[in-house]
Amino acid sequence: MSAAANDQQQRWDKKYADAKPVTSAAACEVLRSNLHLLPAKGTALDLACGLGGNALLLAEQGLTVTACDISPAGLRTLAQTAKSHNLPLTTRQRDIEQDGLGEEQFDVICVSRYLHRPLCPAILAALKPGGLLFYQTFCEEKPATVGPNSPDFVLRTNELLTLFAGLRLRYYQECGPLGNPAAGNRSEALFIGQRQTRKKRV
Repeated sequence: MSAAANDQQQRWDKKYADAKPVTSAAACEVLRSNLHLLPAKGTALDLACGLGGNALLLAEQGLTVTACDISPAGLRTLAQTAKSHNLPLTTRQRDIEQDGLGEEQFDVICVSRYLHRPLCPAILAALKPGGLLFYQTFCEEKPATVGPNSPDFVLRTNELLTLFAGLRLRYYQECGPLGNPAAGNRSEALFIGQRQTRKKRV
């Protein structure tokens, strides 16, 4: 692990050391609001999972879940939470920005409040044919007090549509400051895309 990655791991470990465990209610909006799109069975990856709200919700839906994060502290808390709720899931400590995602493919991938643009092709490759990507993170059109402000970590207008242009669009929301800014999710883009299935040869 590089020095930068080690610093990042320690920063997140410190944050999660005193954090209270979460439940599936902490899952991101784009997943919570679209559970009806999930397959009845299959494999799912919660990428950069943190304390694992998305992973817990996916496991509650009957999927076989892998939760991946750089922070061992966060993963330990998630494993304990899953065990206490009798939810089988696998935790995997990994520096995905340095080591990538490996060769495994999933029916569902969920990413929330995490952005590393060079990883997007690997995320696409990690989807099985017909697989769904649920993605939600911060946009540049947001209050400065909400989320990160570095251009490296916030989306440009409609950027998810470009980053994952190879997927069939199933759902998209990016409201910005339009209308009543006190209502709705104004700080994040919500995206669901589906990898096309392979066409059978006639």
